Amino acid sequence: MFDLSGKTIWIAGHRGMVGGALVRRLQRDGHRVLTAGRDRVDLVRQAEVEAFVAAERPDVVIVAAARVGGIAANAARPVDFLHDNLLIEANIMRAAADAGVAKLLFLGSSCIYPRDAAQPMTEAALLTGPLEATNQWYAIAKIAGIKLAEAYRQQHGLDFISAMPTNLYGPGDNYDLESSHVIPALLRKAIEARDSGAATMTVWGSGTPLREFMHVDDLADALVFLLQNYSSPEHINVGTGQEVTIAEVARIICDTVGFTGELVFDRSRPDGTPRKLMDSSRLLAMGWRPQIGLREGLADAWRDFSENPTTRLSA
Repeated sequence: MFDLSGKTIWIAGHRGMVGGALVRRLQRDGHRVLTAGRDRVDLVRQAEVEAFVAAERPDVVIVAAARVGGIAANAARPVDFLHDNLLIEANIMRAAADAGVAKLLFLGSSCIYPRDAAQPMTEAALLTGPLEATNQWYAIAKIAGIKLAEAYRQQHGLDFISAMPTNLYGPGDNYDLESSHVIPALLRKAIEARDSGAATMTVWGSGTPLREFMHVDDLADALVFLLQNYSSPEHINVGTGQEVTIAEVARIICDTVGFTGELVFDRSRPDGTPRKLMDSSRLLAMGWRPQIGLREGLADAWRDFSENPTTRLSA
């Protein structure tokens, strides 16, 4: 077991949804959390990252920083999603290695797996087939990060690990309709449709794709568990093991916010991967379990959006 007591933990990307959840989780347990905004260190600038880590000397690093977005954002800005994410992960890992950081956790994404991977997707499915074209740029960068962490373990014997979260939602999400993921986009659409008295609400695609969703606070809990209990070159999946269609989650969201109109599915918009369910049996076998159900979690996300309507609308 890796003891976090008395250690300084740098959360790179603390202003994002995952980073914010990690800050809450670690501070709740009394751990020393180190954060820095872009005004202090720009993560795509190698010299700035190395200077920051050398000065602060964190014991643990969590790489939660990334350029993220949904289907539309990936299609519009492929260079940004590939270039920036490659630089962020490479700069942080190099600086952490040079500074002798005791442990590093890199966060990937379930989109690293092939579009047609057997379901549920095991860790062994990595690099066994073509990626989903709608998010391949982000996926390629994340695959590189996994392999870079593995390379640091192999060449330098460092305790670098990687975790692959499933689709996330919750407090701190991005609700911009052109760059957000499916749950925040649907949540905002449902609220606006309700408030405007609309008779219908449009959902991208056919509504048939199957997805697995995890509340970000459950992810934060799992990541702390992995920091303490996991050390292996192989990445590990972090999911709930439960799936739902896009149509079903849209209806739950409408029920949650009180929109009673009709759902209209825009089949001219891409569906993305037909099914995406993670096999998280390795993590579950270690004794960790998610605690937040989908309906409970969506109600929490709705509260967060309602309390912070002006700060959640941009990428």
